[in-house]
Amino acid sequence: MERHAGRIILLWGWKRALVAFVAGAFAVLGQAPYDFFAACFVSFPILVWLLDGAVADRPAGFIRRLMPAFSTGWWFGFGYFLAGLWWVGGALLVEAESFAWALPFAVVGIPLILALFYGFAAALARLLWSDGIGRIAALAFAFGLIEWLRTFLFTGFPWNPLGFAAMPVPLFMQSVTIAGVTGMNVLAVFVFAMPALLADRRNLKLGTALAAVLVAAHAGYGYFKLSRPAQPAGRTLNVRIVQPNIDLSEKWDGRVRDRIFASMLQLSAEAPKPGAKKPDLIIWPETSVPFLFTERPDALVAIGDMLGDGQTLMAGTVRAEGESVAGADTRYYNSVVSINDKGEIVDAIDKVHLVPFGEYIPFAGLMERIGLTQLVAGPMNFSAGTDRRPLELPSGIKASAFICYEIIFPRMVAVDAASTGIIVNVTNDAWFGDTPGPYQHFRQSQVRAVENGLPVLRAANTGISGIVDPSGRVVDALAMNVRGTIDVSLPVAATGAASPPFSRVNAFLIMLLIAVAASGLKLRQRLRAN
Repeated sequence: MERHAGRIILLWGWKRALVAFVAGAFAVLGQAPYDFFAACFVSFPILVWLLDGAVADRPAGFIRRLMPAFSTGWWFGFGYFLAGLWWVGGALLVEAESFAWALPFAVVGIPLILALFYGFAAALARLLWSDGIGRIAALAFAFGLIEWLRTFLFTGFPWNPLGFAAMPVPLFMQSVTIAGVTGMNVLAVFVFAMPALLADRRNLKLGTALAAVLVAAHAGYGYFKLSRPAQPAGRTLNVRIVQPNIDLSEKWDGRVRDRIFASMLQLSAEAPKPGAKKPDLIIWPETSVPFLFTERPDALVAIGDMLGDGQTLMAGTVRAEGESVAGADTRYYNSVVSINDKGEIVDAIDKVHLVPFGEYIPFAGLMERIGLTQLVAGPMNFSAGTDRRPLELPSGIKASAFICYEIIFPRMVAVDAASTGIIVNVTNDAWFGDTPGPYQHFRQSQVRAVENGLPVLRAANTGISGIVDPSGRVVDALAMNVRGTIDVSLPVAATGAASPPFSRVNAFLIMLLIAVAASGLKLRQRLRAN
């Protein structure tokens, strides 16, 4: 092991960049749908050894001293995000004749930018670098801090956080209720990087003991949580989730809109499956209504005729607002509407966190002057909603509705879920085909369920639709590219969300403790050197 580590430490130039890139790409195997977390026990020790050798080749100032570490982290991040996000380019191929030109920007440009986060993480870790376990603590603190910043800087994009590799199944998801995703990022990197100690044997026994204790506590707490009796249900909600499997090439084609809408009604009106009960709540995916209700009021009449007494439809749709429908002053919102059995829209919530370049153009005036318009096929640019609040169902149960990738933001979900009984996620992952993207998106829903102690009801156009219980277990689901429905009787706790025990505070305590440990070991190394 010492020989291999030495070779990696002494790498330089393009060979160092290539090894960092491959190590980052290999770490993606720890994410869904692969869930091969052992890959991270290879990638992160390699990163540690690369940073051991990330020193300037001649005396230099502060910035230049950190550039080798920054470059190493950047290449690691570029490999990680390129291998983990290549599938985003699929959205540009739905209408390839119009958007294929932007494929390099999506597939390569986004990883190039996101890799900057890991470059700064490596540079920060190098500032606290020391011998033995101290550098492992420095790496864990730096990546934990950077992953936290990735949740909100530049609109935020916390996709595939490193801690998810330590949560491949519900047994290993329960610790997130204590540490939060931020804390899990720190602890995951700390444990994954520990094999680096095998190369020099310094603090090996301590590192092995710490890693063993953390892994045992992680698994033990998961077993304890999953073996506890379920919280008594205040009531039962009968739910139907509709997955229509609509081809995106037809979705906004005016010639087939009536057929699409009729198929949605037909799936919703089907008799319950054997053993299932008539649904109280029916959920349609994101933008599943293929026209504006303001242009087609007859659609609401049809929905009212389809719904039985007491039934509610929660549907993803485009909502228009303005003095004249389809006029220049009209604003469009990506929304979820609640429709009662009379065909009346009784409530609505708009998407607050829009996808840059997919649903809106940042700095639209400037971008249009240079010829850059919306990069994803769709009917229009959207405006962001201004209000987040739960939707109340006739049964008295409150639902927090999140549209598409809003579900990936832990803080946004936690704020809303604190006063609700269920979390609803409507999405249209058909943009990305049968790639890792939809599976990674579904994993986010599982972790949100565990974090907030609430079931997640997920409706997707082509999959993955499913129902996740408050412990992250999949109650039922529909596979990709399948047309069908799910009928489930869901126990809903009378008390609403089970608040995670100080997960946000604990996450920062974990970061602080590891930062103090790394700083202390760095100071001790300097004192011994003097």
